[in-house]
Amino acid sequence: MFPISQSPNGICYASVGPLTMPEGDLERLVAAVPVPVAAALARKAYYFVPLAVSQDDETLIADRYDIALSDNAVCHRDYNSGDSQCVFISTRLMEDKFAVAFEFYINVGHALVERAGIPQQFIDVVWNQATAGVRGETSIDAYESRKLATSPHGDAERAKNEYMNAAFADGISIYMLSMYLDVDYHDLKERDYPLLAPGAMSERLRLIAELFPPPTGFAFNIFYKRK
Repeated sequence: MFPISQSPNGICYASVGPLTMPEGDLERLVAAVPVPVAAALARKAYYFVPLAVSQDDETLIADRYDIALSDNAVCHRDYNSGDSQCVFISTRLMEDKFAVAFEFYINVGHALVERAGIPQQFIDVVWNQATAGVRGETSIDAYESRKLATSPHGDAERAKNEYMNAAFADGISIYMLSMYLDVDYHDLKERDYPLLAPGAMSERLRLIAELFPPPTGFAFNIFYKRK
């Protein structure tokens, strides 16, 4: 059994084996989750491990990096036990603490959506942006589901729900990431879809910051570069 720590926000977590970041960075990474968000993660524990390996229906944890296991390793793996859940995050599959943090925060974001739903204010802002034709999105899932949700064909209502789920999970994960690290927005750019226009992203993030204020010791700011 691994020794469990508890962050001031209430999140339970542990590290196993050598990490790609100092212990103090891991503590700050977890502490950046706002208390109202952490409250939705009851009976979940996060384990930062070198490799989480998926073999059929089993989850195996490697306490050190092994190239022979890396082909079957996954970025994260959930393990349910009764009404509790363990989330194992593979730190050695990531190149740096930016990637480890984003993997953790996107997992937290999806858990928040699943357990607490999406604030109506956020839905209104995102849908107004989509219907106004604002360029780009925050992930490939949001990008694809938005196209379906705004199309006259298919199950538009289901696609809209999927779009909101993805957009909110993305938004809150980017918000938490930006409190943990100084983030250059363009570092989030992917080749498969255009990144959401900065003004629209700013509007989403400012609303999230109002709904989930930064924890003690953290601050959220948006700065624009001028050419």
